[in-house]
Amino acid sequence: MPVTAVALVAGVGALGPVVADASPDLPGITAQDLLAKVQTAKVDGLSGMVTSSTDLGLPAIPGLGGDSSKFTDLLTGKHTARVAFAGPDKARVSVIDDMAERTLTTDGKTAWVYDSSKREATKLALPAHPAKPEVAPEKQTYDPQAVAKQFLGAIDPSTKVEVSGTEKVAGRDAYKLRLVPKTDKTTVGSVTLAIDSKTWVPLQVTVMPRTGKDPAVQLGFSAVSFDVPAASTFAFTPPKGVKVTEEKLPAARHTEPKGLPKPNGTKPDTGKSDADKPTVVGKGWESVVVLRGAKLPADAGPLGQLLAKARTVQGTWGSGKILTTKMVSALITDDGRVFIGLVSPDTLQAAAAKAPR
Repeated sequence: MPVTAVALVAGVGALGPVVADASPDLPGITAQDLLAKVQTAKVDGLSGMVTSSTDLGLPAIPGLGGDSSKFTDLLTGKHTARVAFAGPDKARVSVIDDMAERTLTTDGKTAWVYDSSKREATKLALPAHPAKPEVAPEKQTYDPQAVAKQFLGAIDPSTKVEVSGTEKVAGRDAYKLRLVPKTDKTTVGSVTLAIDSKTWVPLQVTVMPRTGKDPAVQLGFSAVSFDVPAASTFAFTPPKGVKVTEEKLPAARHTEPKGLPKPNGTKPDTGKSDADKPTVVGKGWESVVVLRGAKLPADAGPLGQLLAKARTVQGTWGSGKILTTKMVSALITDDGRVFIGLVSPDTLQAAAAKAPR
């Protein structure tokens, strides 16, 4: 669960919480039945406005600018996006910033990435069988249904699931499905999904921290239509004067699936050494992602300033710096490993002690 949650909070922007109206009167439903309906829900298309609110408790990093500043804005700032989806291969997401707009759109054959602030656009020719990496994070980040399914797909015995009431989201009646970790080693207090009572599509995702009364992450529709968007919605014409760069994404290799043993029992060739791959220590809400090959900055740049204020810790795993917020904990060791998770600092260090070097 925290692995997908880290991906979620690392990519989500914000424009304040979605306002809910009075609780609608809906027929009773069990958590098991609601889960079954959500996991089989399917619509041919939808469009609308998505808003979100993100407060991970990250400290300000002085002197941070450019693309790095935009990244931290996604973690703490306020944003809204116009979205449209049709089938598995058509999507358009326009993230609206102050006096600027970033757009990702694809019709299944061609993708465009446009940044109005830079007056630049990238045109990507998609292969018939595209590789899995996303063109840009917004495609998944601003789709409440995709984000909700990341949480639902990770439910295990360490999670209590309950129907906690009803609410209106984007003018539609919805059930509230609440996921509560049974362990106190995670920083997540609960995750609540607002489920549309007619289509069974998730309309809103709210992540509450273990401490505090305000959501750490809230992503949801402020307006939504389940009509299939017109094909022209996913087309893009660069404005006059915009610099256009053309690229081509590599086709997926149709050989044996990566990650599966070969017939002779040897490990598959994934193109990367095992040492380069992220690994996971722990299970469920106590999962910690391990990255290798990181280096502490030697200069006094923004990240160096942040790490200089971080607490120095040591244990059987070695020594390093630990950064903590109300949601995310990160341990950067002197030997170049990074441990990160939605867990307490003690849980993070315990994971470091169990991780192979």
